[in-house]
Amino acid sequence: MLRLERHDFMRLVTFMKSSYGINLEQQLQLVETRLDPMVRARGFTGYGPYLDYVIADKTKEESKALVTRLTTNYTYFMREVQHYEYLTKTILPKLRDTLPTKDLRIWSAGCSSGEEAYTTAMVLDDFFGVAKREWDSTVLATDISQPVLQMARDGVYPEERLQKLSPAWRAKYFQRVDPTHYRISPALQKEVVFQPFNLMERFPFRKKFHVIFCRNVMIYFDTPTVNNLLNRFYDSLEVGGHLFVGLSETVNQEVSKLKFAQPSIYVKQ
Repeated sequence: MLRLERHDFMRLVTFMKSSYGINLEQQLQLVETRLDPMVRARGFTGYGPYLDYVIADKTKEESKALVTRLTTNYTYFMREVQHYEYLTKTILPKLRDTLPTKDLRIWSAGCSSGEEAYTTAMVLDDFFGVAKREWDSTVLATDISQPVLQMARDGVYPEERLQKLSPAWRAKYFQRVDPTHYRISPALQKEVVFQPFNLMERFPFRKKFHVIFCRNVMIYFDTPTVNNLLNRFYDSLEVGGHLFVGLSETVNQEVSKLKFAQPSIYVKQ
């Protein structure tokens, strides 16, 4: 394995924090383990020349590949199922009864390979049933990584990622493509829009959201970055809108204006 010298590690830490808000200060071993095959595959014999290449790349394609390598983790459909139960039992009934425009806006921020966004679309379809045609409820899903966005758009997943879905949902929302893979149905694919976006950039949205999912994303950020992002999420939510974070994540109530609803779920009052 290539040795990541301390000065090169700190160059990487500084670059990732300034460009993407990602804090790697305590992740030396993870960085070495994940980057070694990638650096070697690019033909570099050390991290110094590779980092020179990343920083000099004006297209930012290599830095985005670097982000993908360092942050993409295993995910699956219906992950953290209690969030979807809360969405179904608490949020959607209220919006159904109080949103006359039927313009429902949900954002999956840091959507990775799409399982979260597609699960949300399934929940919406199942909840509204035939009335869903009356609603504008397309889910916005964003991520900084083009490779994972392409996986999401392709919509093909190994069977193991569908384990928490009921047989009825598998039959309704997927098509088997081979003995071990399934593809999202064309109808459901139309219910999600995937776009590249860096959460450190200015939010470009004209309308506010009723629900934002940002789960297991802020674990990569330091405290000031997290607090700043939470404030921007607050500003991007409608009054009564909800933010979902990962089950291992919390929102500092002394800093954020978001109010606790239940563990890992917060509301703009």
